Amino acid sequence: MNELETQVKNYLDYCRNQKRLDKKTLRAYRIDLNQFCSDFRADSILEITPDTLENYITGLHQKYKPKTVKRKIASLKALFHYFEYKDLLERNPFHKIQVKFREPALLPKTIPLHTVETFLSTIYAQLSNAKTDYQKRNALRDAAVIELLFATGMRISELCALSTGNVNLYDRTILIYGKGSKERKIQIGSDAVADILERYQCDFQTEIQRCGHFFANQNGRELSDQAVRRMINKYTSLAAIDLHITPHMFRHTFATSLLEADVDIRYIQEMLGHSSINITEIYTHVAMSKQRDILTTKHPRKDFRI
Repeated sequence: MNELETQVKNYLDYCRNQKRLDKKTLRAYRIDLNQFCSDFRADSILEITPDTLENYITGLHQKYKPKTVKRKIASLKALFHYFEYKDLLERNPFHKIQVKFREPALLPKTIPLHTVETFLSTIYAQLSNAKTDYQKRNALRDAAVIELLFATGMRISELCALSTGNVNLYDRTILIYGKGSKERKIQIGSDAVADILERYQCDFQTEIQRCGHFFANQNGRELSDQAVRRMINKYTSLAAIDLHITPHMFRHTFATSLLEADVDIRYIQEMLGHSSINITEIYTHVAMSKQRDILTTKHPRKDFRI
């Protein structure tokens, strides 16, 4: 292990033990920085200059999409800030590099509301028609998972991390720990959603207590995000829905539907747990498509005969 690899390892230990970064962030840092060590092939951090970094970033742009490049650059920047903090460098080579670039504006993908209704109806049909107790319990849990995703707009990672103490069905509040361990509370507004969550909690009480997480499988282990993705694929297929649905699309649909219903964007920002209103404003672009449909089909000018 050369000096650069050793210092990267020290930095990752620092991120884990002192900055207390979550597992997903640590995993992304590890992938990005190990790639840098492998591709750059420098023995010492002193060999790294602005020119070599610019060449490395150019190579990233040739291999990856802008969003991925942006993340990898952010990982590198954080590493070099650490080197500065530890006085391992006299001057940070990133100080002489302009790395701003324009990312394409990718609008969030939503699920048509009639498709959400079909999706949920398929789960409830499975629940009603289940031939075994095992199938019935799985469908009950699946209904609770999807109802909560759509009712709150929470991220899949937040849903899978919910502990038993995070869910208060008496006052219908969910305590969510989002990115950076930021807390937010969100209310369950639908009686139907509250009812299915209560049915699930009652039926899965043993499994919930065993793993300490609100959502569990029938083996008493916490539900993983991969299991939720497989679940969504299963019901998409059963419902013959010709759309690739991801867990995050329920979040996008939640936000866009509220915006189209004239809910103030700052309330939506708070419910989604966005640190900046700028992030939430991406949904205004989606809502514009709804505005276009309204003005095309509802505006009286379409009926003029001139």
